[in-house]
Amino acid sequence: MALAAIPAGCSMIDEDQSDCEKSKIDYELRLITNISTEIETQLETETTLSTEANLELAQALRNHLSGIFTDFAHDVDLSFYDTVGDSLRLQHDEHIMDANQASYSLNLPMRRYMHLATANILDNQLVTLENDERCHRSTLQQTRRDTIDSHETGIFTARQPMEILEGIDQYFNVHLYMANCAAMLIIDPKGQDTNGIRVYSTGFATDFNICDSLFVYPESSPIVRTSQLKVNGESGPVGFCSVTFPSRDTRHTRTVIETEEPFIAEPGEESLWEFRVYVPHQESNNTRSEEKVTETVLRIKEPLRAGQLKIIKCWVGSNGEVHPLNPEIGTSVTLDWKPGLEIET
Repeated sequence: MALAAIPAGCSMIDEDQSDCEKSKIDYELRLITNISTEIETQLETETTLSTEANLELAQALRNHLSGIFTDFAHDVDLSFYDTVGDSLRLQHDEHIMDANQASYSLNLPMRRYMHLATANILDNQLVTLENDERCHRSTLQQTRRDTIDSHETGIFTARQPMEILEGIDQYFNVHLYMANCAAMLIIDPKGQDTNGIRVYSTGFATDFNICDSLFVYPESSPIVRTSQLKVNGESGPVGFCSVTFPSRDTRHTRTVIETEEPFIAEPGEESLWEFRVYVPHQESNNTRSEEKVTETVLRIKEPLRAGQLKIIKCWVGSNGEVHPLNPEIGTSVTLDWKPGLEIET
């Protein structure tokens, strides 16, 4: 456990230090995730692909997500807010934690506070902490672009009311829970060429209101580029992975804090998020061969929740169309897909 001491005194809050009480706050990251179960059931003990290909993909995915599904916090941002009026921030502290747990000692005036904490924001170029001067406006905000890359760190947050009392030593335990998730599409080429395949995901939240623990969904979600994981040479399966905020949910859109089967969900009536797959292929006629692109949109009806990894498997047909193995996944195919106007942002 790392130990760090915040400078004594309440000058940041109140020039009169007579009403200050010393409190100790313990922070711990709680990683509630299905990553081990999902990789084991979908890859390590599953036989759709060869055993060797499954194991290679499983290891490649574990390595790729090792910095996402981790209970290690590099940096923490700690804010203490007034609980009346305009919920103004009364104290703000930032620390390099570099641990799973840490304890901080604070001198705070006697009063009630709402405490918000975030972890692993500094190294995530896609998500920033905004409007954190006031409690109910404090938001994790994703970069505003039509097309974005995946999140680069596993983000954790916490919210906890606190009351500092007179004349006693107080201890508070703050548990931080994961706010983002990941999805992977595995494509079995079935003898088809996988070079040039592009995969995107979409349908996810763009912001997270920390105090209310609620995700925000725009009318039009950004398109998220995936990272390609290729194994077993040119003829083997290929995986495409994205890290994002969660999708819409059939039950609620809060962070996952329960510990009993938080990732089991029945498919809804409508799709909640998508994979979009673009496969180049050659189409021959009597005189020449022409390259075309087939677009397949995979529509998933099960939610993707915070802390969750979802693996979806499919195979490629002769015309570049993609067929999911799960019959619950809806598809739409455009055999001669033409790109629209592309503007670099």
